[in-house]
Amino acid sequence: MRAVVQRVSHARVRVGDRITGEIQAGLLVFVGIASQDSAADVGYVAAKIRDMRIFEGDGKPMDRSIVQSGGSLLVVSQFTLYGDMRKGRRPSFDAAAAPEAARELYEQLVRELRASGLAVETGEFQAMMHVELVNDGPVTILIDSTKQF
Repeated sequence: MRAVVQRVSHARVRVGDRITGEIQAGLLVFVGIASQDSAADVGYVAAKIRDMRIFEGDGKPMDRSIVQSGGSLLVVSQFTLYGDMRKGRRPSFDAAAAPEAARELYEQLVRELRASGLAVETGEFQAMMHVELVNDGPVTILIDSTKQF
């Protein structure tokens, strides 16, 4: 499982004319699910998102977690995080999970983050989404449950 985590001052997702999720200060999290991912990958990524210290606190620029800062999360599924460009000019998505399996793990991640007491908004799984954000910092962190980076 991969996540691209961006510290934001504002973010929202639109599907057509509808806003499906919107937050003020917090984290925008793009999530990609691989075909071999399991509940263990969900737990690893959820803990990293919940506990990473990338918010200002006590005069230090990266001292507090999302829990300590009181921010919100906007979690958006993005299978293209598994796009492979090593061959040719068109990305291969062979490593990405099938939609049914990906949806289950994506929803499990959202549930786990909410169970931590966090306010979590979402995009719409498998929809064409328009994501708007104001990156704060900018701060962008990559997480991979297989620890490739």
